[in-house]
Amino acid sequence: MTTTPDDPEPQTKPDITPYVRLGGEVTVDLLTRKFYQLMDSDEAYQALRAVHGPDLIRAQERLFWFLSGWLGGPALYQEKVGHPMLRARHLPFKIGILERNQWLLCMHQAMTELQIEEDFKDQLIQSFFKTADWMRNT
Repeated sequence: MTTTPDDPEPQTKPDITPYVRLGGEVTVDLLTRKFYQLMDSDEAYQALRAVHGPDLIRAQERLFWFLSGWLGGPALYQEKVGHPMLRARHLPFKIGILERNQWLLCMHQAMTELQIEEDFKDQLIQSFFKTADWMRNT
């Protein structure tokens, strides 16, 4: 899966996309829900949780839309909101190394709890790291 920070959509779409390999809409939805449930309930992600407002529903919905397209499935985010413009959309929020690391750890834990196969989970985390690191603004 090849992405660029400014255009996070996969640039090539093999027959079996990461979206399909992950399990499609159902698993992407479960992953997104698990990610926000962990962020909201585990003190290990306190700094990350503080970046979000009191209600996580909108963020959860948008991450689901984004991940669907980013993984090679339906381009829901683009259909509903337009180009992700990730960095621009996140500039109002303090994102440093701590928040980046907590985001990655939370996503790793969510994938682990959903029993995503290790090699695929490692590939996804490497891709997530590139984007998450590029999002840092402090």
